[in-house]
Amino acid sequence: MKKITLILVLLFGYFTANSQVLISLLLGDKLNSDGLEFGLEGGLNWSTISGFESKQYSRSFNLGFYFDIRIKNQWSLYTGTLVKSKSGIDQFSANDLTLLNARSYTETGEYKQVVNAFLVPVLLKLKIKKLFYVEAGTQLGLTYDSWIEYNSNNNGVEGRIREGNKDQFNKFDIGFMGGAGFKLMEDKGMTFGIKYYHGFLDVYKNIANTKNSSIYLKVNIPIGANKKKKEVE
Repeated sequence: MKKITLILVLLFGYFTANSQVLISLLLGDKLNSDGLEFGLEGGLNWSTISGFESKQYSRSFNLGFYFDIRIKNQWSLYTGTLVKSKSGIDQFSANDLTLLNARSYTETGEYKQVVNAFLVPVLLKLKIKKLFYVEAGTQLGLTYDSWIEYNSNNNGVEGRIREGNKDQFNKFDIGFMGGAGFKLMEDKGMTFGIKYYHGFLDVYKNIANTKNSSIYLKVNIPIGANKKKKEVE
């Protein structure tokens, strides 16, 4: 019964994430206005977790939606949700695996921590000379799945084993986020940016000084904004 419940929860989460992105695509032109920019955010992130011998960053793609809400003059509030986002750390050492009470299969191959979470940035954004901006604030995280992944390649035979360790994780995370970027066009064009995140809370329940940190390269694509502008003209 527990396995069936877990499968249903995972399926619900998967279809919910995809539904949110689909809704974003369908309703983008209705949500954009003079005081609000809405669209999709996607890109790459490099993440790691402090407190381990390994210092290797884990790379992954992320996808979600955003709201850029104008407050006054050049100030706005940037928020949204990354509904598909992975973080973690690569190339665990033998001591790292021992610290996590994780199984070691062979001496060859690589071990890494993979974490799935919903991420919600809340940033105060300042435009500089129309096309450039800086932003700073906080990011909230909700972890919904995690595992240690073992990958091997012996004489062309590839193997992958996942050992779930969700119970070792604190469900919530919060920390500082700051970034900068630029728009291709002054009004509703695509935006390119870079963000840095450093968590305040321990990632693992029983391991101190394990903090998340990530570097994000992102692109923001307004949905329906150009169409709306043409209709007004």
